Amino acid sequence: MIVLAGPSGSGKSHLADRLGLPILRLDDFYKDGDDPTLPRLDLAGGEPIVDWDDPGSWNLEAAVAAVEELCRTGCTDAPVYDIAASARTGHHVLELDGSAYFVAEGIFAQEIVAECRRRGLLAEALCVTQHPALTFVRRLARDLREHRKPPFVLVRRGLHLLLAQRAVVRHAQDLGCRVLSPDDAYREVRSLIG
Repeated sequence: MIVLAGPSGSGKSHLADRLGLPILRLDDFYKDGDDPTLPRLDLAGGEPIVDWDDPGSWNLEAAVAAVEELCRTGCTDAPVYDIAASARTGHHVLELDGSAYFVAEGIFAQEIVAECRRRGLLAEALCVTQHPALTFVRRLARDLREHRKPPFVLVRRGLHLLLAQRAVVRHAQDLGCRVLSPDDAYREVRSLIG
């Protein structure tokens, strides 16, 4: 497995698509919006919101189980999550179809690195990052285009993430990811997979 971690809007999904490998979208392992264990975040200018950028909003155990099943059997039944609805809306079967590698990408991808390395499932772990202002603009444009949340929430959340981006990247690095730009990460992975 090749892990692609990084801040929301940093280009992980685009990079994963460019690589042409099977992709396990780790953001599909979010908890449903009515889960009472979801962490909350107080931001200026409104009521507290669910902190979708806190690993507590995500099901780490289910993600690791899917990674292991995919590595061991070449197939897993993965959830499909609708961010705008804050809910799991279905599932799909992901098959490797003979590929020796697959990409696991998402904003919490770094959280599975140590366990997957311990289990012998990890080929590479990268944190994709760009300048915080560029990431902010890309994330906001994507989130507005996809109607992920109300615009006011997206702007408040986006400003919070802009200020937190360097800490997010440092955290991924501390958990075993190498930090690269999307283009450098593309070259590294292409070299790895031949």
